[in-house]
Amino acid sequence: LNMSEKSYVLAVCLAGVFGTAGIHHFYLRRWAHGVFDLSLLILGIYFLFFFAPLGYLLLFTDFIHTVYFTFKLVIGEYKDGDGNLVSIPSSN
Repeated sequence: LNMSEKSYVLAVCLAGVFGTAGIHHFYLRRWAHGVFDLSLLILGIYFLFFFAPLGYLLLFTDFIHTVYFTFKLVIGEYKDGDGNLVSIPSSN
């Protein structure tokens, strides 16, 4: 299994700070996930002003999506856009 050249620490930090915006997905070249996350955030905020229940549903979905993929990233089971594992740095 190939290891990603992308920084595990940076990816986790991006997920922690900008997770609901999907910035970590863009960094890891997972474009579809990034667009999905960013769209949920933008549409969720938009609909809060016009139809709040849908806005809350979209934001909740974005939050759950972010928590799930951040967890996979933290435990070292997430792959970048090239299919390479974003590995936890060794403590050697």
